[in-house]
Formats: sequence, structure tokens, C-alpha cells
Amino acid sequence: MAVSDTKYLPIRILPDHLANMIAAGEVIQRPSSVAKELLENALDAHAHSVSLVVAEGGTSLLQVADDGTGVSAEDATRAFQRHATSKIASPADLEAITTFGFRGEALASIASVARVTMLTRRREDETGTEVRIDGGGAARFAPAAREPGTTVAVRNLFFNVPARRKFLKSGATEYRHVAEALWRVALSHPDLHLELVNNGERVLHLRPGDAWQRLVDLFGERQAAQCIPIDQQTAVASIRGFLGKPSFGQKSRSRQWLFLNGRYIQNKSISHAVASAYEHALDRGSFPFFILHLDINPKRVDVNVHPAKLEAKFEDEQAIYRELQAIVRQALAGASHIPAISLEGLEHGTGRILTRFTDRQHEPGPPSGPLVDRRTGEISRAGDLSAERITEALLIGGEDRHREGPASVEPPGMNVAQEWTSDAPVWQLATTYILTRIESGLLVVDQHVAHERVLYEAALGRLQEGKRDSQQLLFPATMKLNPAELSLLSELTEHLTALGFDLRPFGGGSVIVDGIPADVKTGDVENLLREILLLYGEFQRSVTPDAHDALLKSFACRSAVKAGDVLSEEEMRHLLRAVYSTKMPYVCPHGRPVLLRLTTAELDRRFGRR
Repeated sequence: MAVSDTKYLPIRILPDHLANMIAAGEVIQRPSSVAKELLENALDAHAHSVSLVVAEGGTSLLQVADDGTGVSAEDATRAFQRHATSKIASPADLEAITTFGFRGEALASIASVARVTMLTRRREDETGTEVRIDGGGAARFAPAAREPGTTVAVRNLFFNVPARRKFLKSGATEYRHVAEALWRVALSHPDLHLELVNNGERVLHLRPGDAWQRLVDLFGERQAAQCIPIDQQTAVASIRGFLGKPSFGQKSRSRQWLFLNGRYIQNKSISHAVASAYEHALDRGSFPFFILHLDINPKRVDVNVHPAKLEAKFEDEQAIYRELQAIVRQALAGASHIPAISLEGLEHGTGRILTRFTDRQHEPGPPSGPLVDRRTGEISRAGDLSAERITEALLIGGEDRHREGPASVEPPGMNVAQEWTSDAPVWQLATTYILTRIESGLLVVDQHVAHERVLYEAALGRLQEGKRDSQQLLFPATMKLNPAELSLLSELTEHLTALGFDLRPFGGGSVIVDGIPADVKTGDVENLLREILLLYGEFQRSVTPDAHDALLKSFACRSAVKAGDVLSEEEMRHLLRAVYSTKMPYVCPHGRPVLLRLTTAELDRRFGRR
């Protein structure tokens, strides 16, 4: 097309209703966006009780009713205008935002793409006010009766924007997102009375309580027992909440909640601080469960960086990262993560004993918290679901890899390292496992992975502190390496030397090994080093890009005692003492369990003694 044929388009000022519809695309993406904004308005109104009513996933109706402060008749006429807010008056207010809604866009955006009715009344007013707006049209006002508080009903969402409505998912999917918005409010405000009604049926009813009670109400006693409470005050933040034990690892990040001054946010750096604190305690592909609240001086954070207020900028994010990581590590180190063996009884007709593994010690009742069924989107009490679907249905999109039978709650503060005494008898079973007595019963230790943990942390300490500990070989070993092995060795020579290996080139692709780390048994040195190189290549490709970490894992795995190695009584005691001296004695560097516990209480139960 020729330039002369180009039609000139004049600059226009968009009419308010069209500008609001465009703004709605940033703030209101689906029914859950409406739920989030209305729920936050209820919180800002200091509500004590909030009800959320949903029909057809929120597309035909989404209503939030509260008993908060309400709105005056005069302010009700302004509430749906763009940039209308009671929470910001001057630029200085933006430096210390303490409310959830402050942009003044939510109600205007919602009203531009739906049919909205607001009914509100302040306590000091004799009558309330009703406001009706259809798709950004003129607002209609009328006096109305209502108890103090506010009800906002949003009907036919995106009825006038077909392009947006066709991108919505099924009613069940949209409902799950709406329920997640309420779930976040429930977790951040345990003192709030909450109710959820879906398609005419009340599916959730939460009474006010403390954080622990809300955890139990939402997840059930068995799931809550898998969590470690934390509550720490640091120089930059107050950090509180719950961490899932490593055995409670999840298959996705959907069960991670981070709140900043009561506001749900997403922050990759903070989430990484938590994940990194779990070190190798989680299986590959698993993610930690956590509910964390950060309370920080509002002047040191900026929550005005995202249209939906889902992100925040911190004045000193690195300091928060370090302190949170340290707190999580301390909490994990102070809690017992040792799985217990639950004997499920004799399999009918075979006489074979079935066992299941869990990290609890006595059997509670079934979970009592409300659950969300991933298949239907319905929230139910645990008792309403079949046993096979409880773990699958728990929470929105959640997955639980621990499909266990009856499990138990570990006594608060119980730590097996404190139960075991070095003079307790020890035995070796199948030249693979070390058995020893502890106060609560019997401890079973996998000798290979236990030694892996010991060697890994010892080697890590040497690398970090720059301390070499080498033993010279009486007869140096000569190795012939292929080009790939030689390349890997060249890449790792500095790190291997720091670990305690003494290596020197011999020409023609050969290397002479004069010394090995002091804590490695002398033997087939060539295979030892070759397998370290092989494992290093595998770990670097599939697990971590960190050369140090991949090397340490390789070294620990290859150098540790193996299943089938006969250990003397003194060697077994030495290994137990060494593993209890590590920072994370419960799992090997790859996430496999080191220890299992069989309690006398479980034996009593199985033998009918209680």
C-alpha cells in the first residue's frame, strides 16, 4: 500500500466506559479476579464475617457480603467511578500502604463488564443504599434496607465482551480458582468467619480461630501434623507460619502461600529462599509445602507494582532472603523427619506382612478439614469423600504422593537424635541395615545412604573452609582415561584436589593418583575415580548445574559403604554418631530416607495390646 493511501487516524480521548473496559482487562481476568477484589474490600472494611456466593463458576453470579463498616449514600454515588478510593489521599500515602485495595479501579472495572448491584449501609445510618450498574452504563441509586455492612452481587460477567467470555474455562475450573481466592483469605485471616456457597449449597463454613486451628480446619489433623510452626522476629521482618516436613513434599508449587502484611503475593526470590533451605531433603521433582507470613514495615516495601497487586518490591530483598533461608533451615533441623514403619497387618491368604512408611507415630481420626475435589471442584468435609480420593481431592489442584494408610502424629519436640544413646545395642541386618534401640522403639538405618550424608557434609565443609585431608597411597594408581573422561577430570581437578585427591598427568591420556581423601577406604582407586566422573556427568545433566554440588554427590555416593558391606560393631556405632552430627541426618544428598522408626506403640497396637 502506498504511503499516500494511508488513512490518517486522529488522536482521540477514549470515553470513560471504553477506558474502563480496557482497564478491566488488566484487573479482571476471570471470576476469581472479581472474588479477590471484593474480598479485599471486605477486609479493608474491617469485616468480621464474610460470605461468598458463586453460581456457574462465578460467571452467572458472584456475590460477597460482609458485616464491615459499609458506605454512606454520598460515597456510594462515587464508589464506581474510576480512581475513586478512600484509602489514598496524598503521594505520601503511597509510601506506606496498609490497605488491600487502593487503586480505585476494581469496582469501576467490574461494573464495566458485568451487571452489578451493591447494597450497603453504615451503622450510623438509618437506611442503606442500593446501586445498580449494567455494563458501565449510568448508575441507578435507591434507598434500601440492610443490616450494617455491604453486599456486592456481580452477574453475567463479560456479557458485553464476548471475546473475553469465550476464553473462560468450564464452570468447575473457574469455581476452583474462586475457591482458591477464598482459601488465601482464610489462611491469611484465621480470625475471620467465612462461608462459601456454590450453586445454592453451602460447601465451606469456617469459624474464627487461631492460625493452627485454621490449618487443621482447612487441611485436616493428619495433614496439619506434617507441618512445622515457625515464628521469628528478625531485624527486617516478622516471619511466621508453617513449613511442611520433607516427607510432605508436593508434586507442584500449588501448595505454597506467601503473604506480605496479610496480602497474598508471588515472589520467586522469597520462594527460592524457602526451597533452597530444604537442601536435598526433598525428592527430585518435589516441592516444599509452606504457608508463610512476612510482616514488614510498609515503608520498606512497594505493593504498587502490579495491576492485580500480586507482586511487591522489597527495599532489601537479599536480607529477607538470607534471614528467611536461615530460619527455615533452623526449623527443619530442629524437627524430626524420620519416617515411622506402620505395620498394616497380614495380607489375607499369604501370611505376608505388609508395611507402609510414614513419619508419624500414632493413629488419629480421619482428616476433618474441608477439601476441594479436583474432579468436580466441590469443597467437602473429609468424611464426604471416599478414602481413595481424600489425598487426591485435598485442596485445589493439589497432589499428594503419600497415599498412605493410617498414620500417626509425632509427639511435639520428639527428636530421634535425642532418643538414641551411643551405648545402645546395634545389629546389622542383611549387611545393609543397622538396627539399634531408641526410647520409642527400634531405629533402622540404611548404612549406604547414612554414610553418603556423612561424606557429603564432610566434603562440603572441606571445600567451604579450604581444608584438605588426604591419605597417600602406598602404591600410586595409574588410570587410562578416554577423551570425555579426561575432559571431565580437567574440569574438576581443582575441586578434586580440594577434596583430598592428589592427581598428576602422565601423558597419553593417563593420570596417576597419589592420594585420596582420608575418609575414603583404600581399594580400587581407578574405579572409584572413574565412577565419580560418571556420576558427576549424570548429576550435572539431570539434577543441578552446580559443579560443586554435582561433584560432592558423586563423591559421596561412590565413596560410601555399600549394601552388602560387613560392618563391625564399632564401625556401626561410629557411623550412627557421625550421621547424627550432620546438619540433615534424615535424608541422603539425593533425598532418600536415611532413618526409619518402628515404635513399640505400633507393635502394641498390632499385637492387640491396646
